[in-house]
Amino acid sequence: MLKIYTDTDTDITPALAAEYGYKLISMPYSIDAQTTYPYVDFKTFDAHAFYDKLRSGVLPTTSAISKEQYLNYFIRDFAAGNEILYVHFSRAMTNTFDAMDQAIAELKAQYPAARFEDIDTKGITTISYAIVREVGDLVKAGKTLDEILSWAQTEVDKFAMYFFADDLKFFRRSGRVSGLAATMGTLIGVRPLIHMSQEGKMVSVGTAKGRPKAMAYLVDKLGELGDDIQNHRICIGHTDAPEIAKEIGRMIEEKYGPQQIEYVDVNPTAGSHCGPNGVGVCFHAKHR
Repeated sequence: MLKIYTDTDTDITPALAAEYGYKLISMPYSIDAQTTYPYVDFKTFDAHAFYDKLRSGVLPTTSAISKEQYLNYFIRDFAAGNEILYVHFSRAMTNTFDAMDQAIAELKAQYPAARFEDIDTKGITTISYAIVREVGDLVKAGKTLDEILSWAQTEVDKFAMYFFADDLKFFRRSGRVSGLAATMGTLIGVRPLIHMSQEGKMVSVGTAKGRPKAMAYLVDKLGELGDDIQNHRICIGHTDAPEIAKEIGRMIEEKYGPQQIEYVDVNPTAGSHCGPNGVGVCFHAKHR
């Protein structure tokens, strides 16, 4: 029997996980030395309250989970001899998967009848959300594990995400964006433009002077790179910026016609690196 997993860094909520049958692995963040596990330590993510804390000057940290925690997540399905598929955020952004690999090697040795596969979304937050949902749709349609893996070989790299940040102090501290000038955040009104690369990393691709130009850049990228967008979700993720996200959605439909647009709250663990008032657009693309 096929059992599917994802993690909270993909923005999937417990309700959506239950709809598809995903088991949800919680990725933690810490504030003032207190570590919180999303959807374990709370049931519902209050995005506004969380990002207001960041606006007040709080700078959360994040950490990897241990081999023992991965063992606890997977052991029942290994023991049952199930097929296991884990659709997760980018390996290139964390060392947590080193601990996972150790756990999987131990479980495979103990339960050789089980099969474990994973799909690296080569992203985090909204782009991962879109891919996790597409995989969930394939599972609902009755596709086999091998069919899903074959789909992922070509399709993962056909989801693009571009976004802008409002305050660079979060990214500068985490060091998670390649090519980001340390002085950029001191320039008044400048919004850094970032995308998820084919290697699964956040890469700076330029700047926009003012939020309207940053928003227009995201909308124009959809026209430049979009592929078969009418038959795929366009996911607009935001860090407590719902009105900006909805305005971008209106701009997209004005330019390209009616679309399947979903608005997504960026999870607190990833949001700890992005900060508040950021917005990104994910869409099916010719390439990243």
